[in-house]
Amino acid sequence: MTYDLIIVGGGLVGASLAAALRHSGLNLALVEAQPAPTLDVPGWDSRIYAFDPASRRYLQDIGAWSQVDMTRTAPVAEMRVFGDTGAELLFSAYEMGVPELAVIAENRLIQHALWQTIAEQDNLTLFHPARCASLQFGDEAATLTLSDGRGLSGKLVVGADGRDSWVRAQAGLNGTPLDYQHHGVVANFRCTRPHRNIAWQWFQPGRILALLPLPDNQLSMVWSVPPDESARLTALSGDELCAEVAAAAQGTLGELSLVTPAVAFPLRLLVLPQISAPRVALIGDAAHNMHPLAGQGVNTGFRDARQLAKILLERGGQTDCGDAQLMRRYTRQRKEDIYSMQGATYALKTLFGNEQPQLTWLRNSGMHATNQLAPLKKLLMAHLVDKKI
Repeated sequence: MTYDLIIVGGGLVGASLAAALRHSGLNLALVEAQPAPTLDVPGWDSRIYAFDPASRRYLQDIGAWSQVDMTRTAPVAEMRVFGDTGAELLFSAYEMGVPELAVIAENRLIQHALWQTIAEQDNLTLFHPARCASLQFGDEAATLTLSDGRGLSGKLVVGADGRDSWVRAQAGLNGTPLDYQHHGVVANFRCTRPHRNIAWQWFQPGRILALLPLPDNQLSMVWSVPPDESARLTALSGDELCAEVAAAAQGTLGELSLVTPAVAFPLRLLVLPQISAPRVALIGDAAHNMHPLAGQGVNTGFRDARQLAKILLERGGQTDCGDAQLMRRYTRQRKEDIYSMQGATYALKTLFGNEQPQLTWLRNSGMHATNQLAPLKKLLMAHLVDKKI
């Protein structure tokens, strides 16, 4: 079976690339190890993302946003960030003149919408559930063999298969991850005080707590803590965890009740010198890992997908999808955005993870000063709200 493009990984970023190329005239294949996503699962997904306005526009452009059940999403009207000695930084959609700073939604919800979008796509063949067995790169094409023996040939293979990317390993596009020595503990809660569609973040000594608004006065938590703290938190009873999170949030949202149990995952930084080579390109977590404190991982992945789609759509009919020059262009055009987001999140995590008195004063004074300087604050928010993809 011969294709112009083979996408390995049907998560948010990989499925979005397929949808972005629906009118390209390219013959596409998508290989996904899991069954098609469904919403017939009770309760809420513990994986929650903050989709910035640029990502929402992208999902609208590729036809997926209209498939989203908006009753399961929540807009972010404000973002309140607290330092560890009382400094506060407030961002407001009203001040920015935009409807919202972000939209909070479940991974499962958006993935289902994307799969609904690509299900009837004429130029796409879905292989799921299907697992990859081997991948060879040749001068004219790449050959992917599935575990059931089927062989797929493509001009370009796109690795959209997550942080432990199999495609990345096969292509030799490796880097050395930096272990943050922190885990992200995630859980969902219901709160007794209205969250008013505010996203909250507390920088605490050695820990970063974020609470994101969900519908029905619910919250999604991401708490970045050292591994021993992660083990302790995930071992707590539901009531104990609720009490500890409520206390860490300084009682801002009242008493909490647990909606989904706490789970943890290790946090790391992965910087790759190249995210493409002849016949292969990486997007999403396969191309970069960063700290989740700014909530920009999935948004950066969508910018990967949109930029790669743009390059392929504008390549000219005589150039095949895996051309070495095209792949160099993709890496070159994505490097600045990826490195800037990785650098910013690394710097913030390092700054607030250090308990030296001078740095404590510096970070909190800087936060306070930024909050007082309206032009600077607007510049920071414009960078996030109006970021183009």
